[in-house]
Amino acid sequence: MSSSADGLPAVQLVEPEPGRPALIRPGELITSSLSPVSRWAAAAVPAGPAHHLRLPPDVDVLGLAGELRDRGHRASPNHVLLGQPLLFGGPGGRPVPARAVPYEREETWGVTVAVLDTGLAPHPWLTEWYSDEIAEVPDSDGDGVLDEQAGHGTFVAGLVLREAPGVGLRAVRVLDSHGVTDQATLLRALARLGGERIDVLNLSMGGYTVDDEPPLGLAEALRGFPAVVACAGNTASSRPFWPAALPDVVAVGALDGRARAAFSAYGPWVGACAQGVGLASSFLEHSAFRGYATWSGTSFAAAIVAGAVARLCREMPPARAVRHALFDGQRVPGLGVTVRRRQGEGTAAGPVR
Repeated sequence: MSSSADGLPAVQLVEPEPGRPALIRPGELITSSLSPVSRWAAAAVPAGPAHHLRLPPDVDVLGLAGELRDRGHRASPNHVLLGQPLLFGGPGGRPVPARAVPYEREETWGVTVAVLDTGLAPHPWLTEWYSDEIAEVPDSDGDGVLDEQAGHGTFVAGLVLREAPGVGLRAVRVLDSHGVTDQATLLRALARLGGERIDVLNLSMGGYTVDDEPPLGLAEALRGFPAVVACAGNTASSRPFWPAALPDVVAVGALDGRARAAFSAYGPWVGACAQGVGLASSFLEHSAFRGYATWSGTSFAAAIVAGAVARLCREMPPARAVRHALFDGQRVPGLGVTVRRRQGEGTAAGPVR
C-alpha cells in the first residue's frame, strides 16, 4: 500500500514478516556508507550519523537494504515515525475541547526541555518560545476540519510546562499535522540540536522497523543527549517501538488510573508509565477549541515523565534525575515504574459545554 496526498511524501506499508508491519518511505534508503550504494543513488544528503538516499523508482528498497547488510554494510529503509500510530490499530481518539486549565509560570530554572513534535501554537503559555518557523498547521488541506494530529506538539509542550513550570522549551517541528515524519528527518533534527544545551529530550513519536532492530543511526544521534524520554506507542502490543525501545531511552507507557491503558504498548523494554487518559493541556484556537483540550495517549504520558525529570534537573544532572524519577515508584506489570504527576495536577478539566 502506498499513498501520497497534498504534496506529502508517500508512505508505504510493508510486511516482510507476517503480522509484523512497518511503514517506510518508498524509494528511500538510510545507510552508514555511501560508497557501496553510489551507483543506485539518485540523490544523497547527510542525515546525522548516516546518509539519506533517494533511489530510482525501479529499485527494491527492502531487497537492496538486505543485500547491503549481507555484505556487511549498515543499511535500512527510511522508516516512517508517527505521533500516534493509528495505522497499527491504535485508538482513534481525537482531542476534545475543554475549559481553561490553570497554569502559573515560575522564574526560569535554567533547565531546557526539547520537544520535537508538530510545533507550537501562539498559546498564552507558549509565547516565549513560539515563532512562525515552528507554528502548528491546523488544517493543511483546507477542508475546515482539524488535521488528525494538529495541536499535538502544543499539547505535549503544555504538559511539560505544567509538570515543570520553570523550564525553558526548545521546540522543533518534525511531525506534520497528520503526525507523520521519518527516520531521516528525525536524524537531521537531532544533528541540528547537537550543539545546544538540552537537558531533557521529549520524543512523543515512534514506529516499527522492518526487522524489529533499532533504526539505523538513531542510537548514535541520541547519545549526546543526557536524558531522552519517548512514548512507548498506542499499539497495545509488546513489539519494540522505536526510539522508545532503545536501551538508553526512557520508554513511557500510559496508565488509566492504576492500570495499563488498553491502548498502551507494554513489555520489558518499557521503563516508566504515567497517566495517559483524559489529560488536559494547552491546544489550538480552532473551531470548537478555545486553546485547551483533553486527549489520551502514550505521547502525553511521556510528556509528563519528561516534565518530572526536568523538575529534578534543578537539583541534579539529567542522567541522575532519570534514575531518581524511577527510583521509588510503584511497579506496574509490563509498564515499569509509575511516575506521579506534580502535586495538585489532575487530569481532565472537563469538556466545553
